[in-house]
Amino acid sequence: MTEKNTYDHGVAWEEGSGITQGYAVNGKIYISGQFSHDEHGAFIGEGDIEAQTRQTLENLDRVLAGFGVTRSNLAYVEIYLTDAQKHSEPCIRLFKEYLDQHRPAGSLLGVTYLAFPEQLVEISAVAHK
Repeated sequence: MTEKNTYDHGVAWEEGSGITQGYAVNGKIYISGQFSHDEHGAFIGEGDIEAQTRQTLENLDRVLAGFGVTRSNLAYVEIYLTDAQKHSEPCIRLFKEYLDQHRPAGSLLGVTYLAFPEQLVEISAVAHK
């Protein structure tokens, strides 16, 4: 049996992006930057960092589940915020709730912009099987 090595959400815009949402090789899962969209690809939570963070973490969970693992398999996480000064506290609070007692390595970075103008947060990660 061949083990699945890629995962996509199945939304229309993925085909043209040139990347997959997750790629597994040698026991590691590399997860592309996740953002706030629903299962149909519609953006969720414009102007609301908490709604965007929750949806982004749900999408991260979907990628992990696609490989048969959970958030406890996260080894490294990068969080990108367009306004780190304003949004780091609510984003980190929700992220800590999401992780519960698990503590992967990670970074939080302030950036000028992300892929979509309404996007406030993006999260990429590396997990293990």
